[in-house]
Amino acid sequence: MKPTSVFVNVARGPVVDEAALVAALRAGRPWAAGLDVFEREPIAADHPLLALPNVVATPHIGSASVQTRVAMARLAVANALAVLRGDPPSTPVA
Repeated sequence: MKPTSVFVNVARGPVVDEAALVAALRAGRPWAAGLDVFEREPIAADHPLLALPNVVATPHIGSASVQTRVAMARLAVANALAVLRGDPPSTPVA
């Protein structure tokens, strides 16, 4: 990555090799990182990422808008009603 880039992960924690990210951030490539997800959650207080001055970390709250939380609640209700009717849920968890 360019030394002026900012790495952002709001997808899934395990898609990032955190040890490699720590090394890259220490080397200045990328310049910074913004992270809302981690390989293991909650992230340990002594994790090396949290000690870096060029990292902004949030506790997996990227979806914490009112609009998103209302949509999540509606989806949960729709799934519960589907199961109670004997239909499969639209978003089953394996």
